[in-house]
Amino acid sequence: MAESADRDRRGGSRGGNRGGNRGQRRGGPRDRKQQDRGAPQAERAGKNLPRRIAWEVLLDVATKDAYANLLLPAKLSRTHMGAQDAAFTTELTYGALRRQKFYDAVIEVASSRAIEKIDPEPLAAMRLGAHQLLSMRVPNHAALSETVAVVKRSSPKTAGFVNAVLRRISEAEPAEWLDRVTAETSETTRLAIEHSHPEWVVRALTQALKGHGRDAAELEALLAADNAPAKVGVTALPGLIDRTELPGEPTPLSPIGVTLDTAVPRDVAAVADGRARVQDEGSALVALALAEVDAPAGTWADLCAGPGGKAAVLGAAAAGESLTLEAFDSSEHRVDLVRDSTKALSNVTAALRDGRDARGPYSKILVDVPCSGLGALRRRPEARYRRRPEDITALSGLQRELLSSALDACAPGGVIAYSTCSPHYAETVLIVDEVLRLRAKSGSDDIEVLDAPAVLSSITGTEAESFASVTRDGGRYAQLWPHLHNSDGMFLALLRKAK
Repeated sequence: MAESADRDRRGGSRGGNRGGNRGQRRGGPRDRKQQDRGAPQAERAGKNLPRRIAWEVLLDVATKDAYANLLLPAKLSRTHMGAQDAAFTTELTYGALRRQKFYDAVIEVASSRAIEKIDPEPLAAMRLGAHQLLSMRVPNHAALSETVAVVKRSSPKTAGFVNAVLRRISEAEPAEWLDRVTAETSETTRLAIEHSHPEWVVRALTQALKGHGRDAAELEALLAADNAPAKVGVTALPGLIDRTELPGEPTPLSPIGVTLDTAVPRDVAAVADGRARVQDEGSALVALALAEVDAPAGTWADLCAGPGGKAAVLGAAAAGESLTLEAFDSSEHRVDLVRDSTKALSNVTAALRDGRDARGPYSKILVDVPCSGLGALRRRPEARYRRRPEDITALSGLQRELLSSALDACAPGGVIAYSTCSPHYAETVLIVDEVLRLRAKSGSDDIEVLDAPAVLSSITGTEAESFASVTRDGGRYAQLWPHLHNSDGMFLALLRKAK
């Protein structure tokens, strides 16, 4: 839980300072009145800037389908606020998003209104205030007054409503609210509200654990991990910089990564010049695993390369073998992102092309398919509220076509890595199984499933069984989990084409 140096952000643990610092006075009524009259508006706004930025991001996420992980860093960069305030702003924003379903249930009771009947501006302020009151070490008086002040600037008429609702929320402890909003609900509904996941996601993650051979009893730990703040990860591109040259702590799994305590890694020179990339270590491991497997010499390819993090790691690894990487994406904007991500590498070319039109032959191919993103909810918390069960079905056809294209474009003896940032069984195991079954049925029974957990174990030094998914023809698929590996939930299948 982030704390700022600001006076109103200090205090004891959550619930230990009920009512705030009521007894502390800095002067009589006349002193306070004179302070209020003399305080410049800009100074007040500056003091409350973290809440203002968090409220703006929450509002844009709700009304403009904005992505917090893209919007918030840009806003923080423009303000040049200190590390403590940046961390406070980040916790306000991501915390309110991660626990939004729980806060919405509380707000509905406290306001006696359905969430859809509350306008976006006051609702964003209520979510922001609820997070401070129920999950952070912010004194009640500060959570109330400063949050109301934010919405009062833009929507004065609703400030009283926001104030009244937040006061009602402050009258009970978090556990009391949880009991109240989950009374007489099913176990699935209780978990969905307590951990702020849509019920269909709770059911899908239960099925995913079972499908990948894990115990469904891990579900609550997995849901909790999605709500744990993830540190910023930075990957040192092999051959360009060693991770010992980067600030931060070495990542426990990826041998080329570090984690930073700062919310904005703008001051890391290697990130700015392209020798290092902001990247979760799970994503780095997917690229490292493909680079690790032996294959005939030849050009490598990344068929769905945007925004370019895995392409940068692959390109750096290919450069170490004097090989080239061709990176493609079907979006011009994402191709531009790939070019920026790989700007420090001269052996990478990025081009606009649909991955279903891969030509080859390539000795190594990464096909990191578009997916639901259910494995990255701790970094993109709003995604859980935007996805629908039908999205899985809509994406499955594209995923099958991309993998089939990669298999066709692979050179004899070459290796394909199929990956998703999701543990959903229908996006992972079922896709690879079906494509291989249809390929064998058509007479092309030329694909060997490699032991992906063993490859990850050789890279990380971690027991292979922790990555294990299902076994197929002597090989195994791999699945990373936020609650086990403290990484995004990446799925990986390594497939070799017969010579």
